[in-house]
Amino acid sequence: MSMLPAPRSFGAWVLAARPATLAVAVASVLVGAAVASAVGTVRLLPLVLALFGAILIQIGTNFANDVFDHEKGADTAERIGPTRAVSAGLLTARDVRFGMVFAFGLATVIGAYLISLSGWQIAVIGVVSIASGIAYTGGPYPLGYNGLGDVFVFLFFGIIGVAGTAFVAHGSVPAAAWLSGIPVGALATNVLVVNNVRDHVGDVKAGKRTLVVRFGRTFGVAEYLVMLLLAAVSIIFLAVTGLASPLVAIALIPLSFGLRLFRTIRSETDGPTLNRCLVSSAKLMLAVTVFLAVGLALGPRVS
Repeated sequence: MSMLPAPRSFGAWVLAARPATLAVAVASVLVGAAVASAVGTVRLLPLVLALFGAILIQIGTNFANDVFDHEKGADTAERIGPTRAVSAGLLTARDVRFGMVFAFGLATVIGAYLISLSGWQIAVIGVVSIASGIAYTGGPYPLGYNGLGDVFVFLFFGIIGVAGTAFVAHGSVPAAAWLSGIPVGALATNVLVVNNVRDHVGDVKAGKRTLVVRFGRTFGVAEYLVMLLLAAVSIIFLAVTGLASPLVAIALIPLSFGLRLFRTIRSETDGPTLNRCLVSSAKLMLAVTVFLAVGLALGPRVS
């Protein structure tokens, strides 16, 4: 059994920030930057600021998830996922609320500067992103508790994340950005799908009505496969239509390993195995993202 950090230590804050999830935020920025480089000049300072802003919003969302899930009774001793800081007594709910406000506050400061560089559209993206990060598990109608978590992840960590980054880095949103966000969002959604399949028994008790709770484990397994296929089709469409370089098809190489993970989520039900499947799904998303970004950036310039 792994040793937990001391209460209220730096390690406790790192655990609450969930560094393994930050790749989801980085992925959309990476692909958005690659799209911008494929169609023209990249503005480096706004891109770097967008990266830090996305990471801070992800951390703030993780803090919100930690404290609100605890208060709603979703993080109990029966939970089989990774340790959560508030429920484990490593940080108080007040601590994590302060961390949430601090992370979102820094993101707002960065966003204000990006608005001065790129326009009011960034304000809309920033406000909606922060509000959705809080509303994912907090507020009167938490998205994650009402079957909307999958939509949230697909949009904000996929299409909106990629398109928003391309806008900040390039000054406009090329058609390739909208389509490139689909595989990123689909594979980010699959990370959540594994989480929801693993936790569906506890979620039922906590009143957390994810899509897996609403429609059953078989639905979650099917959703995982559909997201893999959606990612593949969108990459192929990018490659063959001229919206991006044909080189983007190299992203299909790591994506093929998703079928192995699909077989795991379909046949295995024990927590440790699904925890490993979740980590592998996150690694798959990152690998596909890197290959996709390389294909976009190194291929011939597109309009």
